[in-house]
Amino acid sequence: MAKNAIVGQSGGPTSVINASLAGVFESCKSRGAGKVYGMLHGVAGLLERRVCVLDDKLHGALDIELLKRTPSSYLGSCRYKLPDWHTPEGEAVYQKLFAILQELEIGYFFYIGGNDSMDTIGKLADYGAHIGSEIRFMGVPKTIDNDLMVTDHTPGYGSAAKYIGVVMKEIIRDATVYGTKYVTIVEIMGRNAGWLTSAAALAKAEDCEGVDMICLPEVPFNVDHFVEKVERMQKAKPSIVIAVSEGVKLEDGRYVCELADDVHAVDAFGHKALTGTARFLANTVARRLDTKTRCIELSTLQRCAGHLTSRTDITEAYQVGGAAAKAAFEGHTGEMVALDRISNAPYQCGTSLHPICEVANLEKKVPLEWVNADHTAMTQDFIDYAMPLIQAELTPIYVEGLPHHIYLPEA
Repeated sequence: MAKNAIVGQSGGPTSVINASLAGVFESCKSRGAGKVYGMLHGVAGLLERRVCVLDDKLHGALDIELLKRTPSSYLGSCRYKLPDWHTPEGEAVYQKLFAILQELEIGYFFYIGGNDSMDTIGKLADYGAHIGSEIRFMGVPKTIDNDLMVTDHTPGYGSAAKYIGVVMKEIIRDATVYGTKYVTIVEIMGRNAGWLTSAAALAKAEDCEGVDMICLPEVPFNVDHFVEKVERMQKAKPSIVIAVSEGVKLEDGRYVCELADDVHAVDAFGHKALTGTARFLANTVARRLDTKTRCIELSTLQRCAGHLTSRTDITEAYQVGGAAAKAAFEGHTGEMVALDRISNAPYQCGTSLHPICEVANLEKKVPLEWVNADHTAMTQDFIDYAMPLIQAELTPIYVEGLPHHIYLPEA
Protein backbone atom coordinates (compact mmCIF):
# COMPACT_ATOMS: atom_id res chain seq x y z
CA MET A 1 0.00 0.00 0.00
CA ALA A 2 1.33 3.43 -1.00
CA LYS A 3 2.42 5.71 1.81
CA ASN A 4 0.83 9.15 2.18
CA ALA A 5 2.62 12.50 2.15
CA ILE A 6 2.02 15.61 4.23
CA VAL A 7 3.12 19.19 3.58
CA GLY A 8 3.05 22.36 5.66
CA GLN A 9 3.93 26.03 5.29
CA SER A 10 5.60 28.00 8.06
CA GLY A 11 6.87 31.46 8.90
CA GLY A 12 6.22 34.62 6.91
CA PRO A 13 4.46 33.97 3.59
CA THR A 14 5.64 35.01 0.13
CA SER A 15 3.94 35.58 -3.18
CA VAL A 16 5.29 32.25 -4.52
CA ILE A 17 5.17 29.91 -1.52
CA ASN A 18 2.07 28.25 -2.98
CA ALA A 19 4.00 27.41 -6.14
CA SER A 20 6.28 25.29 -3.96
CA LEU A 21 3.19 23.65 -2.46
CA ALA A 22 1.97 22.89 -5.98
CA GLY A 23 5.37 21.42 -6.84
CA VAL A 24 5.33 19.13 -3.80
CA PHE A 25 1.73 18.04 -4.45
CA GLU A 26 2.10 17.28 -8.14
CA SER A 27 5.47 15.57 -7.71
CA CYS A 28 4.14 13.36 -4.88
CA LYS A 29 1.08 12.36 -6.90
CA SER A 30 3.15 11.57 -9.99
CA ARG A 31 5.37 9.33 -7.87
CA GLY A 32 2.50 7.28 -6.50
CA ALA A 33 1.75 8.82 -3.10
CA GLY A 34 -1.55 7.65 -1.65
CA LYS A 35 -3.00 10.85 -0.25
CA VAL A 36 -1.28 14.21 0.10
CA TYR A 37 -2.31 15.90 3.32
CA GLY A 38 -1.89 19.58 4.10
CA MET A 39 -1.17 20.83 7.62
CA LEU A 40 -3.42 23.74 8.48
CA HIS A 41 -1.15 26.31 10.12
CA GLY A 42 1.96 24.18 10.05
CA VAL A 43 3.22 21.97 12.83
CA ALA A 44 1.16 23.90 15.37
CA GLY A 45 -2.00 22.89 13.50
CA LEU A 46 -0.79 19.32 13.04
CA LEU A 47 -0.47 18.96 16.81
CA GLU A 48 -4.18 19.78 16.95
CA ARG A 49 -4.89 17.28 14.13
CA ARG A 50 -5.87 20.14 11.82
CA VAL A 51 -5.22 18.73 8.36
CA CYS A 52 -6.92 18.57 4.99
CA VAL A 53 -6.61 16.20 2.04
CA LEU A 54 -5.20 18.23 -0.82
CA ASP A 55 -6.45 15.67 -3.32
CA ASP A 56 -9.98 16.81 -2.37
CA LYS A 57 -9.14 20.52 -2.65
CA LEU A 58 -7.15 20.79 -5.86
CA HIS A 59 -9.20 19.68 -8.84
CA GLY A 60 -7.24 19.76 -12.06
CA ALA A 61 -4.85 22.07 -13.88
CA LEU A 62 -6.85 25.28 -13.32
CA ASP A 63 -6.71 24.92 -9.53
CA ILE A 64 -2.96 24.29 -9.73
CA GLU A 65 -2.49 27.42 -11.84
CA LEU A 66 -4.61 29.44 -9.42
CA LEU A 67 -2.57 28.06 -6.52
CA LYS A 68 0.70 29.11 -8.18
CA ARG A 69 -0.62 32.63 -8.72
CA THR A 70 -2.18 33.07 -5.27
CA PRO A 71 0.05 34.91 -2.76
CA SER A 72 0.48 34.04 0.91
CA SER A 73 0.17 30.60 2.49
CA TYR A 74 -2.74 28.55 1.13
CA LEU A 75 -2.56 26.18 4.11
CA GLY A 76 -2.04 28.90 6.69
CA SER A 77 1.19 29.40 8.61
CA CYS A 78 2.59 29.44 12.13
CA ARG A 79 5.64 30.47 14.13
CA TYR A 80 5.88 27.45 16.39
CA LYS A 81 9.20 26.37 17.90
CA LEU A 82 9.50 22.64 18.55
CA PRO A 83 11.01 21.93 21.99
CA ASP A 84 14.16 19.91 22.63
CA TRP A 85 13.14 16.25 22.41
CA HIS A 86 15.87 15.23 24.89
CA THR A 87 13.67 16.38 27.82
CA PRO A 88 10.63 14.39 29.03
CA GLU A 89 8.30 17.33 28.38
CA GLY A 90 9.77 17.91 24.95
CA GLU A 91 9.69 14.26 23.93
CA ALA A 92 5.98 14.12 24.75
CA VAL A 93 5.38 16.64 21.94
CA TYR A 94 7.29 14.48 19.45
CA GLN A 95 5.50 11.33 20.59
CA LYS A 96 2.19 13.07 19.91
CA LEU A 97 3.34 14.29 16.48
CA PHE A 98 4.67 10.93 15.39
CA ALA A 99 1.50 9.20 16.62
CA ILE A 100 -0.55 11.53 14.42
CA LEU A 101 1.75 10.87 11.46
CA GLN A 102 1.36 7.13 12.02
CA GLU A 103 -2.43 7.45 12.11
CA LEU A 104 -2.31 9.27 8.78
CA GLU A 105 0.10 6.63 7.38
CA ILE A 106 2.63 9.29 6.44
CA GLY A 107 5.81 8.27 4.68
CA TYR A 108 6.92 11.68 3.43
CA PHE A 109 6.93 14.97 5.34
CA PHE A 110 7.62 18.35 3.67
CA TYR A 111 7.96 21.74 5.34
CA ILE A 112 8.14 24.92 3.26
CA GLY A 113 9.84 27.75 5.10
CA GLY A 114 12.96 29.63 6.19
CA ASN A 115 15.53 29.30 8.96
CA ASP A 116 13.11 28.41 11.73
CA SER A 117 11.25 25.94 9.52
CA MET A 118 14.49 24.17 8.70
CA ASP A 119 15.12 23.95 12.44
CA THR A 120 11.78 22.11 12.66
CA ILE A 121 12.74 19.69 9.89
CA GLY A 122 16.11 19.04 11.54
CA LYS A 123 14.55 18.22 14.90
CA LEU A 124 11.91 15.95 13.37
CA ALA A 125 14.48 14.10 11.26
CA ASP A 126 16.75 13.64 14.29
CA TYR A 127 13.93 12.30 16.43
CA GLY A 128 12.74 10.08 13.60
CA ALA A 129 16.22 8.57 13.36
CA HIS A 130 16.28 8.18 17.15
CA ILE A 131 13.11 6.05 17.18
CA GLY A 132 13.80 4.26 13.90
CA SER A 133 10.99 5.94 11.95
CA GLU A 134 10.91 5.41 8.18
CA ILE A 135 9.31 8.81 7.53
CA ARG A 136 11.43 11.01 5.28
CA PHE A 137 11.62 14.69 6.23
CA MET A 138 12.53 17.28 3.60
CA GLY A 139 12.89 21.06 3.77
CA VAL A 140 11.67 23.29 0.93
CA PRO A 141 13.32 26.75 1.02
CA LYS A 142 11.21 29.88 1.27
CA THR A 143 11.87 33.39 2.50
CA ILE A 144 11.73 36.87 1.04
CA ASP A 145 14.71 37.67 3.31
CA ASN A 146 17.05 35.57 1.11
CA ASP A 147 19.12 34.69 4.18
CA LEU A 148 19.26 30.87 3.91
CA MET A 149 22.70 29.33 3.71
CA VAL A 150 23.90 26.99 0.89
CA THR A 151 21.31 28.19 -1.63
CA ASP A 152 22.24 30.88 -4.17
CA HIS A 153 18.92 32.57 -3.40
CA THR A 154 15.57 31.63 -1.94
CA PRO A 155 12.20 31.37 -3.65
CA GLY A 156 10.19 34.42 -2.64
CA TYR A 157 13.13 36.81 -2.77
CA GLY A 158 12.98 37.49 -6.51
CA SER A 159 9.35 38.61 -6.39
CA ALA A 160 9.87 40.74 -3.28
CA ALA A 161 12.95 42.32 -4.89
CA LYS A 162 10.93 43.01 -8.02
CA TYR A 163 8.19 44.69 -5.96
CA ILE A 164 10.74 46.83 -4.11
CA GLY A 165 12.46 47.87 -7.34
CA VAL A 166 9.15 48.84 -8.93
CA VAL A 167 7.82 50.70 -5.88
CA MET A 168 11.07 52.60 -5.34
CA LYS A 169 10.96 53.87 -8.93
CA GLU A 170 7.42 55.09 -8.37
CA ILE A 171 8.27 56.71 -5.02
CA ILE A 172 11.25 58.50 -6.59
CA ARG A 173 9.03 59.92 -9.33
CA ASP A 174 6.49 61.10 -6.76
CA ALA A 175 9.12 62.56 -4.42
CA THR A 176 10.58 64.90 -7.03
CA VAL A 177 7.44 66.62 -8.36
CA TYR A 178 7.62 69.80 -6.24
CA GLY A 179 11.32 70.58 -6.47
CA THR A 180 11.40 71.51 -2.79
CA LYS A 181 13.47 70.09 0.07
CA TYR A 182 12.09 66.72 1.02
CA VAL A 183 13.49 63.56 2.61
CA THR A 184 11.58 60.33 2.01
CA ILE A 185 12.68 57.33 4.08
CA VAL A 186 11.35 53.92 3.04
CA GLU A 187 11.49 51.10 5.58
CA ILE A 188 12.07 47.67 4.06
CA MET A 189 11.98 44.27 5.77
CA GLY A 190 15.22 42.67 6.89
CA ARG A 191 16.14 41.83 10.48
CA ASN A 192 19.82 40.92 10.23
CA ALA A 193 20.35 40.61 6.47
CA GLY A 194 19.84 43.46 4.00
CA TRP A 195 19.00 41.54 0.83
CA LEU A 196 15.58 43.16 0.47
CA THR A 197 16.80 46.69 1.13
CA SER A 198 19.63 46.10 -1.34
CA ALA A 199 16.94 45.50 -3.99
CA ALA A 200 16.12 49.22 -3.84
CA ALA A 201 19.27 49.61 -5.98
CA LEU A 202 17.39 47.96 -8.86
CA ALA A 203 15.36 51.15 -9.31
CA LYS A 204 18.30 52.95 -10.88
CA ALA A 205 18.15 52.92 -14.68
CA GLU A 206 18.28 55.25 -17.66
CA ASP A 207 14.77 56.42 -16.76
CA CYS A 208 15.37 56.75 -13.00
CA GLU A 209 18.14 58.33 -10.93
CA GLY A 210 17.69 55.70 -8.22
CA VAL A 211 17.71 55.99 -4.44
CA ASP A 212 20.19 58.31 -2.75
CA MET A 213 21.13 56.09 0.19
CA ILE A 214 20.78 52.43 1.17
CA CYS A 215 21.21 51.42 4.83
CA LEU A 216 21.75 47.74 5.63
CA PRO A 217 21.90 45.77 8.91
CA GLU A 218 25.34 44.49 7.89
CA VAL A 219 26.80 47.99 8.33
CA PRO A 220 26.79 49.54 11.86
CA PHE A 221 24.47 52.55 11.89
CA ASN A 222 25.28 55.97 13.39
CA VAL A 223 22.35 58.38 13.64
CA ASP A 224 24.56 61.51 13.65
CA HIS A 225 26.47 60.38 10.57
CA PHE A 226 23.18 59.56 8.85
CA VAL A 227 21.84 63.08 9.41
CA GLU A 228 25.15 64.57 8.21
CA LYS A 229 24.97 62.52 4.99
CA VAL A 230 21.41 63.71 4.37
CA GLU A 231 22.46 67.32 4.90
CA ARG A 232 25.34 66.96 2.42
CA MET A 233 23.14 65.28 -0.16
CA GLN A 234 20.46 67.97 0.02
CA LYS A 235 23.02 70.59 -0.93
CA ALA A 236 23.32 68.83 -4.29
CA LYS A 237 19.62 67.95 -4.77
CA PRO A 238 16.64 68.96 -2.64
CA SER A 239 14.65 65.72 -2.75
CA ILE A 240 16.32 62.69 -1.16
CA VAL A 241 14.94 59.13 -1.17
CA ILE A 242 16.48 56.63 1.26
CA ALA A 243 15.93 52.88 1.65
CA VAL A 244 16.56 51.60 5.16
CA SER A 245 16.34 48.08 6.59
CA GLU A 246 14.00 47.69 9.55
CA GLY A 247 16.87 45.91 11.31
CA VAL A 248 19.65 48.51 11.06
CA LYS A 249 21.65 48.44 14.29
CA LEU A 250 23.81 50.79 16.29
CA GLU A 251 27.41 49.84 17.03
CA ASP A 252 26.33 48.56 20.45
CA GLY A 253 23.97 46.03 18.81
CA ARG A 254 20.68 47.78 19.56
CA TYR A 255 18.19 48.14 16.74
CA VAL A 256 17.67 51.75 15.70
CA CYS A 257 13.92 51.30 16.10
CA GLU A 258 14.50 50.64 19.81
CA LEU A 259 15.44 54.33 20.17
CA ALA A 260 11.77 55.14 19.58
CA ASP A 261 8.99 54.60 22.09
CA ASP A 262 7.34 51.72 20.21
CA VAL A 263 6.61 48.47 22.04
CA HIS A 264 8.36 45.51 20.40
CA ALA A 265 6.80 42.11 21.12
CA VAL A 266 8.82 38.88 20.88
CA ASP A 267 7.72 35.74 18.98
CA ALA A 268 8.17 32.05 19.88
CA PHE A 269 11.66 32.01 18.40
CA GLY A 270 12.78 35.04 20.42
CA HIS A 271 12.65 37.43 17.46
CA LYS A 272 11.77 40.98 18.44
CA ALA A 273 9.12 42.59 16.25
CA LEU A 274 10.78 45.46 14.41
CA THR A 275 8.87 48.55 13.35
CA GLY A 276 9.24 52.31 13.40
CA THR A 277 12.79 52.65 12.04
CA ALA A 278 11.82 54.95 9.16
CA ARG A 279 9.48 56.97 11.37
CA PHE A 280 12.18 57.52 13.98
CA LEU A 281 14.75 58.57 11.38
CA ALA A 282 12.31 60.84 9.55
CA ASN A 283 11.40 62.56 12.81
CA THR A 284 15.07 62.93 13.72
CA VAL A 285 15.95 64.50 10.37
CA ALA A 286 12.97 66.85 10.58
CA ARG A 287 14.08 68.06 14.02
CA ARG A 288 17.72 68.62 13.05
CA LEU A 289 17.46 69.89 9.48
CA ASP A 290 15.31 72.50 7.78
CA THR A 291 13.42 70.05 5.60
CA LYS A 292 10.13 68.23 5.28
CA THR A 293 10.22 64.46 5.76
CA ARG A 294 7.98 61.49 5.33
CA CYS A 295 8.32 57.83 6.16
CA ILE A 296 6.92 54.89 4.21
CA GLU A 297 6.80 51.38 5.63
CA LEU A 298 6.34 48.75 2.91
CA SER A 299 5.55 46.13 5.58
CA THR A 300 3.66 43.04 4.37
CA LEU A 301 3.11 44.54 0.91
CA GLN A 302 6.59 43.25 0.05
CA ARG A 303 5.60 39.63 0.51
CA CYS A 304 2.01 39.50 -0.78
CA ALA A 305 2.18 41.46 -4.04
CA GLY A 306 1.03 38.63 -6.30
CA HIS A 307 0.42 41.07 -9.15
CA LEU A 308 4.20 41.69 -9.38
CA THR A 309 5.39 38.10 -9.13
CA SER A 310 8.59 37.29 -10.98
CA ARG A 311 8.12 34.46 -13.45
CA THR A 312 11.68 33.30 -12.69
CA ASP A 313 10.82 33.18 -8.99
CA ILE A 314 7.55 31.30 -9.35
CA THR A 315 9.15 28.77 -11.70
CA GLU A 316 11.97 28.07 -9.24
CA ALA A 317 9.55 27.88 -6.30
CA TYR A 318 7.66 25.13 -8.12
CA GLN A 319 10.97 23.50 -9.05
CA VAL A 320 12.28 23.19 -5.48
CA GLY A 321 8.97 21.73 -4.31
CA GLY A 322 9.17 19.05 -6.97
CA ALA A 323 12.84 18.39 -6.25
CA ALA A 324 12.09 17.88 -2.54
CA ALA A 325 9.43 15.30 -3.33
CA LYS A 326 11.72 13.52 -5.78
CA ALA A 327 14.48 13.35 -3.18
CA ALA A 328 12.15 12.01 -0.47
CA PHE A 329 10.84 9.26 -2.74
CA GLU A 330 14.45 8.35 -3.53
CA GLY A 331 15.17 7.88 0.18
CA HIS A 332 16.59 11.23 1.27
CA THR A 333 15.69 12.72 4.64
CA GLY A 334 16.87 15.56 6.89
CA GLU A 335 17.88 17.67 3.90
CA MET A 336 16.91 20.88 2.13
CA VAL A 337 16.79 21.61 -1.58
CA ALA A 338 19.09 24.45 -2.65
CA LEU A 339 19.24 26.49 -5.84
CA ASP A 340 22.61 26.50 -7.61
CA ARG A 341 23.33 29.27 -10.12
CA ILE A 342 25.06 27.94 -13.21
CA SER A 343 25.37 31.16 -15.18
CA ASN A 344 24.06 34.74 -15.39
CA ALA A 345 23.98 35.19 -19.15
CA PRO A 346 21.99 33.26 -20.03
CA TYR A 347 20.60 32.81 -16.54
CA GLN A 348 20.52 29.15 -15.56
CA CYS A 349 19.91 27.54 -12.20
CA GLY A 350 19.81 23.94 -10.97
CA THR A 351 19.14 22.26 -7.62
CA SER A 352 21.14 20.29 -5.06
CA LEU A 353 20.55 18.72 -1.63
CA HIS A 354 22.18 19.77 1.64
CA PRO A 355 21.96 18.48 5.23
CA ILE A 356 19.66 20.59 7.37
CA CYS A 357 22.52 21.26 9.81
CA GLU A 358 24.11 23.46 7.12
CA VAL A 359 20.99 25.66 7.04
CA ALA A 360 19.01 25.70 10.29
CA ASN A 361 19.56 28.66 12.63
CA LEU A 362 22.19 30.20 10.34
CA GLU A 363 21.94 33.42 8.32
CA LYS A 364 23.48 34.46 5.02
CA LYS A 365 24.38 38.15 4.98
CA VAL A 366 24.91 40.55 2.09
CA PRO A 367 28.63 40.48 1.19
CA LEU A 368 30.17 43.77 2.30
CA GLU A 369 32.18 43.90 -0.92
CA TRP A 370 28.82 44.43 -2.66
CA VAL A 371 28.38 47.72 -0.76
CA ASN A 372 30.22 50.86 -1.89
CA ALA A 373 32.92 52.50 0.24
CA ASP A 374 30.54 55.20 1.50
CA HIS A 375 27.99 52.58 2.56
CA THR A 376 25.26 54.32 0.57
CA ALA A 377 24.80 52.14 -2.53
CA MET A 378 25.22 48.65 -3.98
CA THR A 379 27.93 47.71 -6.46
CA GLN A 380 27.44 46.19 -9.89
CA ASP A 381 28.11 42.74 -8.43
CA PHE A 382 24.81 42.92 -6.55
CA ILE A 383 22.93 44.18 -9.61
CA ASP A 384 24.32 41.27 -11.65
CA TYR A 385 23.23 38.88 -8.90
CA ALA A 386 19.70 40.21 -8.42
CA MET A 387 18.63 41.28 -11.88
CA PRO A 388 18.06 37.75 -13.30
CA LEU A 389 15.79 36.92 -10.35
CA ILE A 390 13.19 39.59 -11.17
CA GLN A 391 12.77 38.85 -14.86
CA ALA A 392 9.40 38.32 -16.56
CA GLU A 393 5.94 38.24 -15.04
CA LEU A 394 3.22 35.71 -14.41
CA THR A 395 0.01 37.67 -14.80
CA PRO A 396 -2.75 36.87 -12.30
CA ILE A 397 -6.00 35.42 -13.58
CA TYR A 398 -8.31 38.43 -13.47
CA VAL A 399 -12.05 38.24 -12.80
CA GLU A 400 -14.05 41.47 -13.03
CA GLY A 401 -10.89 43.52 -12.98
CA LEU A 402 -9.37 41.91 -9.88
CA PRO A 403 -6.94 38.99 -9.46
CA HIS A 404 -8.67 35.70 -8.64
CA HIS A 405 -7.26 33.63 -5.79
CA ILE A 406 -7.81 30.14 -4.44
CA TYR A 407 -8.08 29.79 -0.65
CA LEU A 408 -9.08 27.46 2.17
CA PRO A 409 -11.73 29.07 4.42
CA GLU A 410 -10.67 26.83 7.34
CA ALA A 411 -7.02 27.91 7.05
